[in-house]
Parts: sequence; C-alpha cells; structure tokens
Amino acid sequence: LQIFEWWYFRKYGTSFIEQVSVSHLRPLLGGVDNSAPSAASAAGGDADSNRQSVSECKVWRNPLNLFRGAEYNRYTWVTGREPLTYYDMNLSAQDHQTFFTCDTDHLRPADAIMQKAWRERNPQARISAAHEALELNECATAYILLAEEEATTIVEAEKLFKQALKAGEGCYRRSQQLQHHGAQYEAQHRRDTNVLVYIKRRLAMCARKLGRTREAVKMMRDLMKEFPLLSMFNIHENLLEALLELQAYADVQAVLAKYDDISLPKSATICYTAALLKARAVSDKFSPEAASRRGLSTAEMNAVEAIHRAVEFNPHVPKYLLEMKSLVLPPEHILKRGDSEAIAYAFFHLQHWKRVEGALNLLHCTWEGTFRMIPYPLEKGHLFYPYPICTETADRELLPSFHEVSVYPKKELPFFILFTAGLCSFTAMLALLTHQFPELMGVFAKAFLSTLFAPLNFVMEKVESILPSSLWHQLTRI
Repeated sequence: LQIFEWWYFRKYGTSFIEQVSVSHLRPLLGGVDNSAPSAASAAGGDADSNRQSVSECKVWRNPLNLFRGAEYNRYTWVTGREPLTYYDMNLSAQDHQTFFTCDTDHLRPADAIMQKAWRERNPQARISAAHEALELNECATAYILLAEEEATTIVEAEKLFKQALKAGEGCYRRSQQLQHHGAQYEAQHRRDTNVLVYIKRRLAMCARKLGRTREAVKMMRDLMKEFPLLSMFNIHENLLEALLELQAYADVQAVLAKYDDISLPKSATICYTAALLKARAVSDKFSPEAASRRGLSTAEMNAVEAIHRAVEFNPHVPKYLLEMKSLVLPPEHILKRGDSEAIAYAFFHLQHWKRVEGALNLLHCTWEGTFRMIPYPLEKGHLFYPYPICTETADRELLPSFHEVSVYPKKELPFFILFTAGLCSFTAMLALLTHQFPELMGVFAKAFLSTLFAPLNFVMEKVESILPSSLWHQLTRI
C-alpha cells in the first residue's frame, strides 16, 4: 500500500488515500464540501443559491454582441425560440442604466424619459418611451434604443446610429467644456463619453456586418486612439476579428503584441487568435504520422504549446471549432473561461480557422493533450489560475434552456488504478477479519470455495453419467 501510494503521488501529484477520503468517504459520512457551492445549488434547484453562486463569477459584456431587433428578434421570428435569457437581459438593463444615465438626467425632460425607459421590462414600452423622448429633443440614447431594438435590419440600425452620432457628439462637446465645474458636470461628461464610444463602436460593427470591413477597421483604430483609457470595452477584440477577415495577419500579430501581455486579463479571443497565428506557420504541412516518426520541430512545438495554452484557458472552444457541438446565438454577456465565451468566440471565428489550411486538423490532433499536462486534481492550473468552479452554474443562467451547456472535461482515473485500489482494500479487509475471527473466516472460506466449485462438480457428475466408465477411466488416466 505504501509503495502504491508513493507511485500514485509521483504520477498524479496528490494522495490517493486523501482523494478517496474527500471524494467518496466524506459524502457517505455526511460531510459537505464547502468549496463547491455551485454544484449543491444546481442539485437543489434553489434560485437564490444559484444567483449567489453566479455573482461570485465576474460576467463581462460580450464585445461582439448582436443587435436585438435585427438579429436576436429575427431568430425568434423564424424559430420561435428565445435566444436570450432573462438573467442576460437583466444584466444588459443594468449596463444601460450605468452607462447611459447620470444624476442630472431629471433636469432634461428627454433624458428623464430615457432614464425610465432603460428600466422598463417590456420592449414595446421602451420603444414607445424612446419615440416620446425624440419628440421633445434630439436624444442620442433614444436613437440607440431604437437602433438596438426597433430596427429590423442592420441597414436601418446604421441609419439610426448615424443620427445618434450627431446628437451624441453635440452633447459630448458641451459637457467637455463644463466637466471641471463640479461633480455633476463630471458625471454628465462621463455619461456622454460612454454614449459616444458606444455609438461609434456599434457603427463600426454595422460596417463590418455589411461587408465594409476596411472602413470598420479604420473606425475601430480611430476610436481606440481617441479613447485609449477605455480598454474595459475590449474594442481590440472587435478589431482582431475584422483584421482576421481581411487576412491581415501581420496587423493581428501587432495587436496581440500589445494586448497579450502577462499583466493584462486574457480572453478566448486573445489566446485562440495567438494559437491560430502560430498554427498557420506549420498547419499546411503538418501530419500526425510524420510528427510521431521524426518528432515535432520548433515551430510545431510552439504551435502545439499555444494550442495547449488556449485550451487550458477555455476548454470548451475546440468542440465548437471542430463542429463536434452545435452553436447557438452568443449571449449579450459572457463568462470568461466558460461555455458562453466559447460560443461567442466560435460564432465569429470559426470561419477564420477554416480559412487557414490545416489549422483545424492540428487543433484536432493536439487539443486533448492539454488535460494530460494539467496537474491532478483539476483545481490546480498549469499556465493560468485554477479553473473556476462556478462557471457551469453561471453559464446555465446566461445560455438558453434548449442549449446543452458544456462542462469542464473530467479527468477520469485509469481502470488499473481503480482495480488495484479495490484489490488492496479487499485484501486488507480479508487479512484483518482472518486475524480477528480465524475459525469463522475458515467456515466462510470453505463455504465460498464449495459454492464456487459447485457448478464444476455438477458438470463433472453429468459427464460421468453420460460417458461410458471405460472411456472415462482412460480420459482420467490421460
């Protein structure tokens, strides 16, 4: 047992006895694992517990979220399914109130109406309030709401955003002149800045969706130069996707060099785009048979390591890129390292992986090897911090009910380990019982052996009765 425990610890980095005690014996004895509240809340079905565990995971605004009227609603009209969950839309409502309102809105009638409109749950009520605000004044946030929710095509949305841009630029210039005159003016300028950045970003996304990709890239670059401190909006992820569409791989590498830094937060877009660029250098000539014979070259090793890094960050993406799992429309909010982020990335970047010859083949051959590198148990990380336990619960809140949520691949124990552990435990138990109760165990052993050999004795008796005695005598002599 001691030799086995030493070998197991050397191979898997943890004690087998400790693992069995925590994973199997503790639940049987009534212990509760406090480190996994999400699993308990999911099993119990308690909504409050779900909300609490979801709040422990930081949810981000999806940089590439679709338009509600022109895309999400059209999906609902065609399929009859709701692509957005109530929890996701509630988060969006909170974002709108944070970015598009301020304390001085009650001084302006149109802004006061829009402040109430962002809190409305009924879409028609929000749209009616936006029209009411536009009757009073040229209100940028009213145009934003109509472009997002009333416009049924991207072309209509772009027209409304252009009107919003004119109104938004005027408000921004006026508040810029007064921003240092007090806290209220400072808050108003911050709100007008958020509105302007949002409008310009959505205009760039409209241009990208309408095929004017170079124009979209220019708009995104200008926006990042004009507002360099607003990196929290992750505009660089929109820029990366547009540059990949143009196949401007050198420009993509330049953007990655700036944002794929150890001090900056990572995302699936950054990690998998870096892996795609390194795979592009070797994927067209990569062959798993040839690589197994001669070994991996330096460039191939770099590509495989980049894929392992990306998969460790978000292990759900490869199944969507390899089309082993069906995609749905990405939500308006994503959970980094979760299934929601994987869907949002693959929805826009699958075409870029297909465009690079052999990239998906390289991914298919190497991505599962990541889990052999990560220490066991999976709470330990190799390149990143431990994988969050609450991601599954949060993804179930963000993704529609008709989608099967992807969960972190479990690292199963080899059968040999389980068999050896069971055999050692059974032998130790038999030795203990034999030592304590030798006579009783002798009776049990005789009974067990007689029961075990009963079928064989029965067959032998039948054979003796069927075969002639002389023939049977010769067979037994042989």
